[in-house]
Amino acid sequence: MFDFDSGKLGAYLLVAVISTCVCATAQAQAPSQTLASTMDVYVFPTDKQDSAQQSKDEADCYSWAETNTGSDPFELSKEQQAAQQQGQADMAAAQQTGAGSGVRGAVVGGATGALIGGIASDDAGKGAVWGAAIGGIAARRRGMAAQQNAVQQTQAQQQGQEQSLATQMDNFKKAFSVCLEAKQYMVKY
Repeated sequence: MFDFDSGKLGAYLLVAVISTCVCATAQAQAPSQTLASTMDVYVFPTDKQDSAQQSKDEADCYSWAETNTGSDPFELSKEQQAAQQQGQADMAAAQQTGAGSGVRGAVVGGATGALIGGIASDDAGKGAVWGAAIGGIAARRRGMAAQQNAVQQTQAQQQGQEQSLATQMDNFKKAFSVCLEAKQYMVKY
């Protein structure tokens, strides 16, 4: 037969019941993800609105803000991700600008130097060496300047696009907040 200690059994049951109640209470009190919280907007009901009413009001205000600003935060987020990917590709291309210009400059400079050396001193070989060196250095400098210019233009374009998206998001949050405040909520973002 089994030898039960009724005191230990009662203690185990009590612990099981308490832990079940604590878990259920914690789950009931866990904050749910609201529409506002997905945009880092904090909303507090000031007129005793329940969570269902708050969700409805947030959805209504989201729609109103989208209509009045012409922006949808979820679409803006997608645009931002696409812009970042395009920016990385553009930056890689900008960094390749001017690549190989030193070699091309050396070839052109060498040919020019050989021609000039052949005419001036009857030593086309010496003229070609000097022309190649000078042409390579000059072309490399021009290539580096072109690369730096391309990188700066790409960075400026990326910053402008990021600022535009941030402004659109900020305008949406302002409109969303105004609507919720009109429905008796305290709103901060």
